[in-house]
Amino acid sequence: MKRLPYQYVVLRCVPRPDREEFLNVGVVLHCQAADFLDVAWLCDRDRLAALDPDLDPDQVCAALEFVEGVARGDRRGGEAAGQPLGQRFGFLKAPRSTVLQPGPVHGGVTTDPARQLEHLLERLVG
Repeated sequence: MKRLPYQYVVLRCVPRPDREEFLNVGVVLHCQAADFLDVAWLCDRDRLAALDPDLDPDQVCAALEFVEGVARGDRRGGEAAGQPLGQRFGFLKAPRSTVLQPGPVHGGVTTDPARQLEHLLERLVG
């Protein structure tokens, strides 16, 4: 099987940037060679409440659903969802001043981008 290069970012919930505390909640993986862009996420309400009791977990889930819409190119992602995969990944990996922020871009190689995404979710979020 051919090994394909990919890039990924870990999505972090950062309710209070001034405290520099965060919780990993998802992973976005882009494999240009396989024409693949997707996100996997887990919104653990108990862990979010432990991080910040005032945080609205529904807001975090809504932000993750937006990311999912952009990655999958559906209406939940608004205008950004209509762009080519590479541009959508660029949009998703760009830092924003919201409660949901991407970490640094990392890379690797895989024979199965979808399976790699699930592996990263289990390892980094899970």
